[in-house]
Amino acid sequence: MIRLTARGMRTRTRIVAAAADLMRVQGIGGTTLDDVMVASGASKSQLYRHFEDKDALVRAVIRHVGEFVIVRETNMLGTVSTLAGLRRWRDSLIKANALRHGMYGCALGSLASEVSDHDAVARNMLDELFRAWQRLIDDALGRMKRAGVLDDSVDTSRLAVGFLASVQGGYLLAQTARDVEPMAIAIDVAIAHLESLAAPDRAAS
Repeated sequence: MIRLTARGMRTRTRIVAAAADLMRVQGIGGTTLDDVMVASGASKSQLYRHFEDKDALVRAVIRHVGEFVIVRETNMLGTVSTLAGLRRWRDSLIKANALRHGMYGCALGSLASEVSDHDAVARNMLDELFRAWQRLIDDALGRMKRAGVLDDSVDTSRLAVGFLASVQGGYLLAQTARDVEPMAIAIDVAIAHLESLAAPDRAAS
């Protein structure tokens, strides 16, 4: 592995950030290496010094975007232990997506839709990132279960899969509608199901 100087690391970071922004708006297929060079201000030699081809750059973008998403979700979900806390998480996701009127979808979901079927390495990277997100949801539901908010019989791991699917499906519907309302409904339905598994006296917790 090539050891980078501080300057080299800054250049690499600038290239990846520019590529991530372009791919979010234009898609991976619609973003060329020439686009990335223009947006990042990097020369062709600098680009190829850090990335042997577009696939290598896309994988770096996945790591970059994945780190952002998992840090964000850790901050939002890391202390959730009540239904009220889960609703605040839902509100944060909806408000953030509303700023773009639902455009571009989920940062990870959009990448997955473009690379999963033709780049096994990228697919595995994305799979692990989604699993990490799923574990954060599972951990939050587990805290709710231990706190007595959810019934002891609840399978939090299965619920976590359903919640993440609701979020991803909601992003997609919002993207096509250019309206976050379908996303809000999708997550609200998942929360309503969770409320049905809560003790009546804890439903507002």
